[in-house]
Amino acid sequence: MKTLKLIAAGIILLVTSATQAQVSVNVNIGAPPAWGPAGYSNVNFYYIPDIQAYYDIRLSQFIYFGNGRWIRSRQLPVHYRNYDLYRGYKVVLTDYHGKKPYIHYKAHKAKYYKGYKGKPQKNIGKHYDYKHDNKRDFNYSKGNHPNKNNSGNNKQNQGGGHGNNKR
Repeated sequence: MKTLKLIAAGIILLVTSATQAQVSVNVNIGAPPAWGPAGYSNVNFYYIPDIQAYYDIRLSQFIYFGNGRWIRSRQLPVHYRNYDLYRGYKVVLTDYHGKKPYIHYKAHKAKYYKGYKGKPQKNIGKHYDYKHDNKRDFNYSKGNHPNKNNSGNNKQNQGGGHGNNKR
């Protein structure tokens, strides 16, 4: 009888601790940005070699070095505002879970130099390609405007019934 009570108490304790662990994991995971590499979970940071900066997924902030210190900001510094995050390579830091990835900056900078390209990456979201947009293929009065998340270089979107106005 005493053994059954101990087993029952152990099972209740095990179930309770498993439930609490599951909740804490779900709370700590942030949503990756649309330009982030697809297929990764439980990752907190990207390192972006071309601009030598980090991105904190949980807080949606860039971390870069400026004025002698590491700066956190929701925007890139002015000199990188035109950097294309969709096309640039992002190193997924799967082995770091602290709050200051820049403590490994020297190693990251040496291993992932400017222009570094690892495995091909697929982004989470879609990116509108302004450079390859053929504006003659859009009829803006029908709602096919590049700023409304339509893909300008996607031939399926330019098919019949979408108000094409080719000249």
